[in-house]
Amino acid sequence: MAITDKERTEIKNVYRTLLKACRPIMEEGDVQQIRKALNLVNLSGQENLRNEGGELKIIESLEVALVVVNELGLSRVAVIGALLFDSVLNGSVSTDEVEKVFGHQVALITRGLVQVGELYRKNTSIHNENFRKLLLTFAEDVRVVLLIIANRLRTMRQLALYKEEDQKRISGEVAYLYAPMAHRLGLYNIKSEMEDLVMKFTNREMYSFIAKKLNETKRARDKYIKEFIEPLEQELKKLGLKFDIKGRTKTIHSIYNKIKKQNTEFENVYDLFAIRVILESELEKEKAECWQVYSVVTDKYQPNPSRLRDWISVPKSNGYESLHTTVLGPQNKWVEVQIRTNRMNEVAEKGLAAHWKYKGHKGEKGMDEWLANVREILENPELNAVDFIDDFKLNLYEEEVFVFTPKGDLRRLKKGATVLDFAFEIHSEVGKKCVGGSVNNKNVSIKYVLKNGDHVDIQTASNQEPKKDWLNIVVTSKAKSKLKQALREIEYKEAEIGREMLIRRLKNWKFELNDQLLNRLVKAFGFKTVQDFMRAVAIDKIEMARIKDFIIQSEKKEVDTPEIDKERSAENFIAGSDELPGDDVLMIDKSLTNVDYKLAKCCNPIFGDDIFGFVASMGGIKIHRKNCPNAVDMQTKFGYRIVKAQWTSGDSTNYQATLKVTGVDDIGIVTNISQVISKEMKVKIRSMSIDSHEGMFEGTLTVFVDNTNSLTMLIKKIKNVKGVYTVSRVGA
Repeated sequence: MAITDKERTEIKNVYRTLLKACRPIMEEGDVQQIRKALNLVNLSGQENLRNEGGELKIIESLEVALVVVNELGLSRVAVIGALLFDSVLNGSVSTDEVEKVFGHQVALITRGLVQVGELYRKNTSIHNENFRKLLLTFAEDVRVVLLIIANRLRTMRQLALYKEEDQKRISGEVAYLYAPMAHRLGLYNIKSEMEDLVMKFTNREMYSFIAKKLNETKRARDKYIKEFIEPLEQELKKLGLKFDIKGRTKTIHSIYNKIKKQNTEFENVYDLFAIRVILESELEKEKAECWQVYSVVTDKYQPNPSRLRDWISVPKSNGYESLHTTVLGPQNKWVEVQIRTNRMNEVAEKGLAAHWKYKGHKGEKGMDEWLANVREILENPELNAVDFIDDFKLNLYEEEVFVFTPKGDLRRLKKGATVLDFAFEIHSEVGKKCVGGSVNNKNVSIKYVLKNGDHVDIQTASNQEPKKDWLNIVVTSKAKSKLKQALREIEYKEAEIGREMLIRRLKNWKFELNDQLLNRLVKAFGFKTVQDFMRAVAIDKIEMARIKDFIIQSEKKEVDTPEIDKERSAENFIAGSDELPGDDVLMIDKSLTNVDYKLAKCCNPIFGDDIFGFVASMGGIKIHRKNCPNAVDMQTKFGYRIVKAQWTSGDSTNYQATLKVTGVDDIGIVTNISQVISKEMKVKIRSMSIDSHEGMFEGTLTVFVDNTNSLTMLIKKIKNVKGVYTVSRVGA
């Protein structure tokens, strides 16, 4: 599809906007280089002009560059890298040419972006081994991370243009990796927007519900914020402070998390907004003036001491600095107040990029440590792809605890870290030999959970060895990674001992160990791998006599177990089981034949639901609804195990559905509901449980229905029962 006149106008407008945004932070020569970058992009010579959403890639590149300038605060190198990314990727501009015209730094960024692009073209799943390469590219230069985050943010903003399948895939990827990464880099605005947009495309109903509620309560909220702020403004002006104070409504995603965490309704969530005080302070006066504001706030309103968060004295490792407190405001409502300076606020919004602007200020060291830790995890060859991404993700979304070494050095660890985590943080060999510790001069076990300000001294023993249950004690990614590596080394040594023992015994019995015999032994004794079997031999989990008996029996008669095809028919289907009622009910990806499939119990799909298949680790295929609570997680982590599936026919009352019903706890209401289900709708009830509390009831009903139409009609009928408030399907 050719470029339209409207699109040409849009290109010019976005380009002008970008130049305008760049002028305050760039010199005249830099603007000329941006023009050169765009001149290198020969639009008419490109075959693939558009992205998956149908947009021109040049517009996408310009808008990503705008995000880089306006929201990340980066400079010439990153902007030119964003503009040239697609041109280098499609081969119209070479990296050598980029280096010649724009210099080594731009070429370095572009090469990193191209490597990322190539991995994406291979449809890299997050739990694929190639993803290690992707993140290793990230860790080489932080600007590559920031540019990809800018690209993903811009994609999320335009996600409505993409196919539903792409919406799910991209949303899952952003939720699983890029939003946590933005959080870890201190990009709180971007992280929050990403989370909201992910929710918009993966949980539309709840997103729309909360958005509507926020809109309906806006006037009352604004009035309350004004009432809360007025007395504070008067006092702060008396002190001669320069400040800006305003209320900020919390994000839809964070409100949804509060609803889930507090197990309550929207109306009962008390902290829908936060008050933010931003000071204009000189660098040397920042801390003192922030505490002055804190004093004013807590004089006016009763504080909750347990909710004080001081990230000014000791900033987070991503550079975040702020003073948080929660106070009891008018109408006895709890209100969160955040106190920070303009510099701190810019760091909170632009993360790492703001550190470069305020070069030399604290925060950069912590980021360097984080990137070094990332590289350490990435470069561990013993870690498989699944373990790796889980360990890596542990290092992203984390609250922190600050503790001291015996020499008084400050160490940051994940909140919930134990003495054993601290030992591995010092050195992997210290971790392996750890037997306990001394915290504030008191002896504690390796399980002791560290608290802010603890002074920790590790105790070791030369005969100590890592144990598997230690994995339940450590919480940091570094400790988990090093511990798994150590356990694998131990298991490997044990397996080698087992192999030597088995070879000696077989030799005595006049047998020889070969691959065929070994595989039969592993299968016969129920082990997953040869190494597991050999370890069992080494630690005497298998009696040698049993192995000898098996080999002798095998020699006498060759065991050949024919593969038995599992027959499926409507006659052997039992109502209430999770087997599917016949071969003609489902059609699974045409490339798969004679597969064993079941309905997933997490979402109980029924005839008429949009569905997909998931290849289970133990074989067979589980059928899930496309809006299953686990769908995004499965598609993101294990995209390569997803297969297409659709209903073809089938109308026997065999499908199980669970409903959640709430209402007024009146006499006879349960009887009325059950009569509607069994007598009026002629639907079988498998189970029913009702809980009553303070005049209300909440019930869970499991029924058998023909299809989604029958279920929709049933829900409608139950809703019409007097006293019923809500009826919803569980697992949606």
